Amino acid sequence: MGGRLARVFRTFNVESRARREISREKPRPAPRHPSSRRDELPDHPGIKEEIYRKDDRLLALLRDVYVQSRDSPVRVKDGGGEHLPHKQEEKRLTKLGHLGDADIKKVSKGKISTVEALTLLNNHKLNPQIWTAEKIAVEYSLELKDVNSLLEFFIPFTVKEFPKETKKVITST
Repeated sequence: MGGRLARVFRTFNVESRARREISREKPRPAPRHPSSRRDELPDHPGIKEEIYRKDDRLLALLRDVYVQSRDSPVRVKDGGGEHLPHKQEEKRLTKLGHLGDADIKKVSKGKISTVEALTLLNNHKLNPQIWTAEKIAVEYSLELKDVNSLLEFFIPFTVKEFPKETKKVITST
């Protein structure tokens, strides 16, 4: 119902409103500044003369400039699948986990895999006298401050099994 009412008001007296708008006097544009008139510039004789005049001093300087290329033509290699050269990183073999082919074989020096991180955290937790931060840093090619931060802020999960006596047994009645 609202659409019908809106349409009635939109179409009410459309023709007379359109005629009134068409017959109204159009606004005049603002006058332009005299310097912005480009149609008068080419007619001015001084400007035309300046445009077509040759400057002998500039022509002499231009004649002194000569570029000669002596490089041999560059041959483009057809290396479709080649990548751009990048910095070679030193890699080290990882202490392999139990996943076989899915294990990561090489890791950049200064980094460790997830399996190695869990292993070293667990070793340090079980034997902190043997697996010290210095030994871990040497073993896994890490910096000592990174190993100290790793041992301080990351703690491996512990699995606790409760004895069967403490479990409640549901008896059916």
